[in-house]
Amino acid sequence: MEFAIGIDLGGSHTAAGAVTPDGAIIQQAERDLVSLEPAAVVDEIEQVVQQVLAATGEKDCTGIGVGSPGNIDEKTGTVNFSPNFQWVDVPLKAMLEKRIKHPLHILNDARCATLGEYLYGSGKGVAEFALITIGTGIGGGFISGNRLILGEAMGAGEVGHHVIRPDTGFFCTCGKRGCFEAQASGTALLRHALATAPSFPRSTLLTRKPQDKWGSKMIRKAAAKGDDHALAAWRNWLDDLALGVSNIISFTNPAVIALGGGVGQADPAMLSGPLTLKVDALTTMIPKGITRIVTAELGNDAGVIGAAALARLGGTRQLTKPLNGVATAPAVKAKS
Repeated sequence: MEFAIGIDLGGSHTAAGAVTPDGAIIQQAERDLVSLEPAAVVDEIEQVVQQVLAATGEKDCTGIGVGSPGNIDEKTGTVNFSPNFQWVDVPLKAMLEKRIKHPLHILNDARCATLGEYLYGSGKGVAEFALITIGTGIGGGFISGNRLILGEAMGAGEVGHHVIRPDTGFFCTCGKRGCFEAQASGTALLRHALATAPSFPRSTLLTRKPQDKWGSKMIRKAAAKGDDHALAAWRNWLDDLALGVSNIISFTNPAVIALGGGVGQADPAMLSGPLTLKVDALTTMIPKGITRIVTAELGNDAGVIGAAALARLGGTRQLTKPLNGVATAPAVKAKS
């Protein structure tokens, strides 16, 4: 059975999957990243690719797509800058091509996830679509006129680094203050909890042991149970999320915004419903209710599925064409 391999490179692990033309994952592998040094990351990517190929066979693989954090040079596959990985000018494609002999293509990880959701998930059939991935950081991507928008230097969709709290916000890994990512990511929810802690000296969150187990999931669960401290942090976080989302609606006017990532796929009763009310209150120049805010459908598989679609297309040049119908199109035989 013909398949392409998609690789999703995350902050703590890398995942690979063999994906058929209809978006089904027929084999998967995952490995933790013990180091973010480029050579160590390439070692782990090679391992997951070999695991998938060993389980599926080499002959039916049409190509490999990699979703990597950061801004990617279209021609060379170099990661120009990835703040969360602390990479500058890392020749990721060249390093991988020394290890992997199949045709290989690289795109930003959030843009890969957007491609996956558009072709096979919450954006299917939606010509004007946006994905916001909310996890350790915030990424995103835009579909307009059934095309994935890449920008002049492959930077379109970097929604996490537009500034929403320039004077009072948290400092971001990119070097600015008050970025959407710094204010509304999963990491930001933790920061909001720490910032509000002085107002809740008897908070059960503060007495939780061990302290290094703190995380956004724990705060979300506490908020769902009615913990006052967690609810205060959640409300502040949700205000910042709504501010960023309302800006995105003003910038791009999508029909649908899907929320992906570990935090973005939280209970809709806690997230997308209350978020919609706050976003509508902040929306002015576009009629309220035009943009639907939904939960992404592919979960953690979006990046793998989108990266595999990139490989089937034969790279980023094909993304300038309308993508509707591409899911079942024959794979492009790209040069290695």
